[in-house]
Amino acid sequence: MKHVIKKLNILVDKITASPKKKVVSNNYSDFSDEDNEIVSFVKPYTMTSPERIKALLDAVRYVANNNIEGDYVECGVWKGGSTLAVAKMFSKLNKKEKTLWLYDTFEGMSEPTKFDLDINGKKASDRLKKEDKKTSWVWALSELEEVKKTMKLANYPKSKIKFIKGKVEDTLLEANKPNQISILRLDTDWYESTKIELELLYPKVVKGGIIIIDDYGHWKGSKKAVDEYIDKNNLNVFLNRIDYTGRLIVKQ
Repeated sequence: MKHVIKKLNILVDKITASPKKKVVSNNYSDFSDEDNEIVSFVKPYTMTSPERIKALLDAVRYVANNNIEGDYVECGVWKGGSTLAVAKMFSKLNKKEKTLWLYDTFEGMSEPTKFDLDINGKKASDRLKKEDKKTSWVWALSELEEVKKTMKLANYPKSKIKFIKGKVEDTLLEANKPNQISILRLDTDWYESTKIELELLYPKVVKGGIIIIDDYGHWKGSKKAVDEYIDKNNLNVFLNRIDYTGRLIVKQ
């Protein structure tokens, strides 16, 4: 009889227990339904990994929930998928007062320098020469009108989206920059552009603001620019690893 009761108790426990979430290595079991919805929605418009999109969504939530002032700035936007994710998240949080600044040539990648090698030491210039500018994702070519169409999907105020066309390191030398930045996302890959972006935009990131460097782990020029800026300015920052290439800083 005791044996039967024990079996019945085990059966009851199985029926009433909360369903366990399956955890598998290298998947996204920790993503919320909201995360998965936005990651799937922006997938056609970005080369950014789900991990980096997730980090960006968390940055938006953090900034919104802590009332951190400043606009969103992205340097290197391709088809606009990352900014689309940001706009969708701000919209879901009913926080549409921040201006979204999108800086890009909208004509493909600019000329790399000798410092721009990939993770395996191969020259970026050689890679670009081998690929067709109009069809290869390597060139990251997406014209301005295409990106504008992407951003229309965000349901975000048109007056709050600024498109800055031109070589990013050149356009940043002009007066078209926000006064304060809450989230700064750098994705122009190369040394020279990343260097100038940090010099001109990092000081505008407010305390508690987020800086995301998309290419730190993949492109050596990007890593060199970041490391040099940190060393030159004696910054005591923690470069948090998002995935093999993405890094995140919370400005102190």
